[in-house]
Amino acid sequence: MNEFDPILRIQELCSERNWSYYQLAKVSGLTYSTLSTMINKHNMPSLLTLQKICQGFGISIAEFFDQGKHYNGLTQEQVQCLELFTTLSQDEKRLAIAYMKGLAHQL
Repeated sequence: MNEFDPILRIQELCSERNWSYYQLAKVSGLTYSTLSTMINKHNMPSLLTLQKICQGFGISIAEFFDQGKHYNGLTQEQVQCLELFTTLSQDEKRLAIAYMKGLAHQL
């Protein structure tokens, strides 16, 4: 039976975004030492810590635990946009949405 490993999931999400643990700590509102100790000693995060980490990644806790990417019915371009979007910071996501809205109104 495969058990879900939150530490490996955090590492995977950082890797997908090309983020350092320092970047994750900064956007999550955690101290770097807290995050580093948790990852290096493989300590399981508390629910509050996990909520902060998910907020930093811009995902819900449900999305954190759902490792399957459900792209049924999407074009390759849409999948590419979603995958790139997940690598952005919260500020970058807001800018990307504003940019796309601007483009849509120009058509």
